[in-house]
Amino acid sequence: IGNLFEENSNQKIELIKAVDYLTGNNIGALISFEKTTSLEEYIHSAYQIGAPLNSELLTTIFYPNTPLHDGAVIIKGNQIICAVAYYPSTERLDIPKQLGSRHRAAIGISEVSDALTVVVSEQTGALSVAVDGYLDLDISKESLLLYLEKHLQK
Repeated sequence: IGNLFEENSNQKIELIKAVDYLTGNNIGALISFEKTTSLEEYIHSAYQIGAPLNSELLTTIFYPNTPLHDGAVIIKGNQIICAVAYYPSTERLDIPKQLGSRHRAAIGISEVSDALTVVVSEQTGALSVAVDGYLDLDISKESLLLYLEKHLQK
């Protein structure tokens, strides 16, 4: 698997620009980065995109009330592979009640794969990351960069 940020450090900038727009406008989003565990079963039933990762496309996909805004975007390498991917929801009972289906799906995919998933809350605009069955709530963009560097540069 190619390294997203070694291949093109511009991709990190594009993701942060998109996240900045989404959080600033309370636009819900679910963005997963495939690592070594294949997400093919979710990609197969999603809407195929196959376009370079860029902020304009990411923000457009999640714009409310458009056909592709529900579900997750899956990124592999420097490509947006698909949109409208649906993940299994976590079965955990210790998840705070105020967290909705996006957060539960992010935890769910992190329980069955090694994907890193970025979540933007539609209600609050808060940014969270799910990885390895753990959800880090309401993080800063700087923390997101640290997650990206730690989990995607291997």
